[in-house]
Amino acid sequence: MSPTTEAPTVPGAKGHTDGAGAFVPVQTRSERFRSTDPAAFEAPTGREVNWKHTPVQRLQRLFADAPGDAGAVSLSVTGPVAGAGLAVGQAPRGEVFVPEDLPAAVAWTRSAEALYVSIPAEAELDEPVVIEATGGGADLVGHSHVVVEASRHSRATVVLRHAGSAQFAQNVEIIVREGAHLELVTVQRWDDDAVHAASHQARVERDASLRHVVVSFGGGVVRVNPSVELAGTGSRAELYGLSYSDSGQHLESQVYLHHKGAETSGDVLYKSALQGAAARTVWIGDVLIGPDAVATDSYEANRNLVLTEGARAESIPNLEIETGDIRGAGHASATGRFDDEQLFYLQARGIPEAEARRLVVLGFLAEIVQKIGVPDLEAELFAAIEEELAKEDLA
Repeated sequence: MSPTTEAPTVPGAKGHTDGAGAFVPVQTRSERFRSTDPAAFEAPTGREVNWKHTPVQRLQRLFADAPGDAGAVSLSVTGPVAGAGLAVGQAPRGEVFVPEDLPAAVAWTRSAEALYVSIPAEAELDEPVVIEATGGGADLVGHSHVVVEASRHSRATVVLRHAGSAQFAQNVEIIVREGAHLELVTVQRWDDDAVHAASHQARVERDASLRHVVVSFGGGVVRVNPSVELAGTGSRAELYGLSYSDSGQHLESQVYLHHKGAETSGDVLYKSALQGAAARTVWIGDVLIGPDAVATDSYEANRNLVLTEGARAESIPNLEIETGDIRGAGHASATGRFDDEQLFYLQARGIPEAEARRLVVLGFLAEIVQKIGVPDLEAELFAAIEEELAKEDLA
């Protein structure tokens, strides 16, 4: 995919425009306009199909095509592989990634040098590569572009950690070469006043696999949108997400999985818990099984546990199939409160109601935490869940 500006689907229309009357809105994720030029996008109003569930008024500073502030977000790399730099136009930057919204296009142009993490061919890393992004202040605007490349037949885990506070637009470009296995975990533990809009785009080649995990706890508005193309025969993707939204938080993910090659498989599972007034989560899952993706097996699901009054979860699964030769495809969504039968079972065995509720929440979210495979990080996230549970009375 070339990082050049693509023509709008309809003459005279900007890429994300869904206005009434002038033309038919683009609803299919694969047909959305893409461009590296911020001027090709209009500023979102909240009426567009990819912005209508987002509090756009809280992201206004990320829509401005202006240089970022010095010290807004500092990046560092630790672990068995060091980071390097990639200028615009320097391969493999732009091999996969082309922005599909305004913050991503601004981050593309305003990141003169991308952070590049390359896993060598045949390497099997025993410890994760950790990228730390630390915000310098809620009033500072920052941009970054990160490229992670897993070379042929390599195996590695990369953890992106976010902390502090900033107004942060971030692009993450992920390339998984033939026969490689990459696990990428992005953890958002921002301060409560942070705003984070991230676009992740990945391509998985022949017989390769990607496990992509989004974990969001902190931040005022956090929007992490992963897009994965299963390009090679026999490629696989596992896309998992965990969020815990409390009072005033908006945590969002718009997930896109494109089965392009034959005999590909995908598993998408996102879970969220919500508690407190105006706590909100948004999950939109789009799966496209293309005309050449024969013998595909794909499933996506979203589960939301609403713990208190005033919290709201949006859940929209979409499935598009362009071939009749598949092994299986499906989607599911469920949003609800505590399971009374589970609570009764635990209380009948002498467990107090408050403890029973805590155990139900931990059990609900544990499925995602345990898929991460990094023991220290798993322990940290279980502790974070306990901290969230202690913030409010769940009775």
